[in-house]
Order: sequence, then C-alpha cells, then structure tokens
Amino acid sequence: MKWIFAYGSLIWRPDFAFVDRRRVHLPGFTRRFWQGSHDHRGTPDAPGRVVTLIQDAQASCHGMAYLINDEAVFRALDHREKNGYRRTSVTLHPEQPALAPFEATAWVAEPGNFAYLGEASIREIAEQIATSTGPSGRNDDYVYELAKALAAMGIEDPHIMALNDALRAIATNTEHTENRV
Repeated sequence: MKWIFAYGSLIWRPDFAFVDRRRVHLPGFTRRFWQGSHDHRGTPDAPGRVVTLIQDAQASCHGMAYLINDEAVFRALDHREKNGYRRTSVTLHPEQPALAPFEATAWVAEPGNFAYLGEASIREIAEQIATSTGPSGRNDDYVYELAKALAAMGIEDPHIMALNDALRAIATNTEHTENRV
C-alpha cells in the first residue's frame, strides 16, 4: 500500500478507491496555478491553468493524503497527469500531531516542463482561467471547486482565494456587460 498527496482536483474529486485518507501538509511548498492544461481544462491552442507545487521555504501546502492498495490507480494518475507532471516522493505531515510524517507520491509540474506557464498576476491568471474550457470542463469550475473544498477543510490558501474572488468579479462584470447590451 502507498500514499498519494492530493493538493488540487484530487482533493474534491478523487475518482479512485482508497483504503484511508487523512489531512496533511507539505512543508516548504505552496500551491500555484502556474501549470498549463492542454488536455483537461483547456486545449493546445488555448491552455487553461491548473495547480502545481512550487518550492517556498516559508510555506506549507495543505491537502489530503489517500492510501491506495491498487497499482492501477498509479497508472491511471500517470496518464491523467501526463501534461508536464512527473511522479515525485514527498514527506507529508499529518494534521494530527500524534501521527508521524510519512512518504507519499505526488505529481508535480516543475518549472521548465513543456506546459509550464509560470508566475503571473492574479488578474492575468484569472483572465486566462475565465476563458478556458477543455474536455474536463470549464477552468473556472476547477478553481471554484478547489476553493470550496479547501474552505470546507478549514484551509486558508491566499492564492486560491484571491483567484476565486477575481474569477467571481470577472463573472459579475461579464453578466453586467451582457445585461446592458
């Protein structure tokens, strides 16, 4: 049995069976919408943006760990995360202090991969996300669902909340503009 670390859509949509799950955090990393999505939340001509882990010594990325007993889950996630992500080993810290840190697998899109978009302002990221759609749906739905899941877990992530707020402002402005025409 092996653990996997969920810090994006797998938090709110784990589409696999798991034996156990627990809230965890990964010290030294933060979650950012800096990875392009050509195959799920965008297209090759108009990529969306999805999260990856970025090293930040002052941060800690909170998420969910799932205990998996089926190698087929790993193969499916390798296929799902083929757009610039690679498997890496991370040491997770459970939110319950009595439990010891443990090793897990995470899929991370490092800077320099073919789909990496990198840092941009919240406004620029939100504008790209607001207009992107792919086979897995609208890109803004990814942000809304992640923000909702993190809030339900009591996790405050300033990057995700700022994006969520910026996308809602864009949607409101679009609605007001469409109503005036």
